[in-house]
Amino acid sequence: MTIGQAHRVLSAWDVILGKVCLAMNRRVFLAGGVVLVAAAGAFAAGDGRMLFYAALRGDAPGAVLTADRAHDLATSGDALLVDIRTPDEWAATGIGAGAVALDMRRGDFTAALTRLAGGDRDAQIVLICARGVRSARLGAVLTEVGFTNVTDVPEGMSGSRDGPGWVARGLPVVRP
Repeated sequence: MTIGQAHRVLSAWDVILGKVCLAMNRRVFLAGGVVLVAAAGAFAAGDGRMLFYAALRGDAPGAVLTADRAHDLATSGDALLVDIRTPDEWAATGIGAGAVALDMRRGDFTAALTRLAGGDRDAQIVLICARGVRSARLGAVLTEVGFTNVTDVPEGMSGSRDGPGWVARGLPVVRP
């Protein structure tokens, strides 16, 4: 290869690398813009909740209750309050008094819930988890499979932007 040929090859590589760098710069610029928009959105939506939290929850359109009201309904027998967290979580904080512990990861969760509701898919079922994310998502799924009266406690046991949570409210718990 002559020096002239080598120069032409290197020039071609310069052009290719220049285009690659330009494309990469565009990607970096676009990625930076996405991060900036996401960070701005993380601060608050119009209703004061974090957008990322709303996205995690899926902004389930179902009914919601405070932990106080969920406790009242469960202890009066007007609703089935179901703590869907894991056994480790139940051990850490206890289970809300009046709630039934039913790990949402069970393969037979829907069948077990149906049994707990006495076979009545129209019974009022109130779901609680740690911070309201899993309970909102599961509530939407249960509605899709035929449960008609599912309510969420978005503050959960540990608290979230929706409230201080069962434990911080000083509501009674039982140890598993």
